[in-house]
Amino acid sequence: MIIVTGGAGFIGSALVWKLNQMGEEEIIIVDELGTDEKWKNLTGLRFIDIYSPYEFIELVISDAVPFEIDTIFHLGACSSTTEKDADYLLQNNYQYSQDLAKFSITHRARFIYASSAATYGDGSMGYLDDEQELNKLRPLNMYGYSKHLLDLWLHKTGYNEEVVGLKYFNVYGPNEFHKDDMRSVVHKSFGQIMESDSVKLFKSYKDGYKDGEQKRDFIYVKDAVDMTLHFYKNKNTNGLFNVGTGKSRTWVDLVTSVFNAMNKPVNIEFIDMPNHLKEKYQYFTEANIDKIKKAGYTNEISSLENGISDYVKNYLMTDKYLDE
Repeated sequence: MIIVTGGAGFIGSALVWKLNQMGEEEIIIVDELGTDEKWKNLTGLRFIDIYSPYEFIELVISDAVPFEIDTIFHLGACSSTTEKDADYLLQNNYQYSQDLAKFSITHRARFIYASSAATYGDGSMGYLDDEQELNKLRPLNMYGYSKHLLDLWLHKTGYNEEVVGLKYFNVYGPNEFHKDDMRSVVHKSFGQIMESDSVKLFKSYKDGYKDGEQKRDFIYVKDAVDMTLHFYKNKNTNGLFNVGTGKSRTWVDLVTSVFNAMNKPVNIEFIDMPNHLKEKYQYFTEANIDKIKKAGYTNEISSLENGISDYVKNYLMTDKYLDE
């Protein structure tokens, strides 16, 4: 049995979609559907059952899981970079993950979990996925710190040699509609263009970066899922790995690609950045993907233009989800 925590969410539902394409249907979804319309991500997917996170972790802690587990993809977490409740993040993102990791190792199940590029902080220490350098990293927000704590704990206990951690960079693509303010700028830009034929981007407050030329490593969700499944197929490869394209691009590049995919003229307005973000804003991220390549990942990664074109034309403009 395959467990996908966060399986109704953005990356989780895309992962289940791809597993279905591979012929895998013995899947248990672990997620909290809440009051939004996240459930729509599940309608075209094939799986056995769905558990709430609280119900499932009780089974794990009491060692009463009623089926044999082959692999746990642990993608469920609070992903809000502006969440202020540190205790909630510790419990939800760190302690929950510890329990799942220990269960997986005890029961010899594959454990593949989501870390985050937010663990790198302002990037001053680089973006190298080297466990020996973890103590040097200083995340800028509590979300990033909660993910960093798990990376550190796994390294200190030596469990990192038995599990896979994936530091996802800026993922965009189908099935993210429910993420509210944590949606990608691709999704937000599409909505702004539909409403006003323009897009708003933050001004720059750092020397060397013009307005809109702050850079991120943007990766299409289909590629992020493909990289994730590389470790499902290669069960003897463990450790911490970046999941990105290895090529940073500007916000202007990104929204220009959205305008082009929609056949609209580029119209960008630069606005002031909220004060609470100015000290926590990353001006540059770029995944070093040498390690995942050395681990055997050789598939071509979508360019920003091609990824956005597929997303906009085949999903956003047709109001489709990832399904069969």
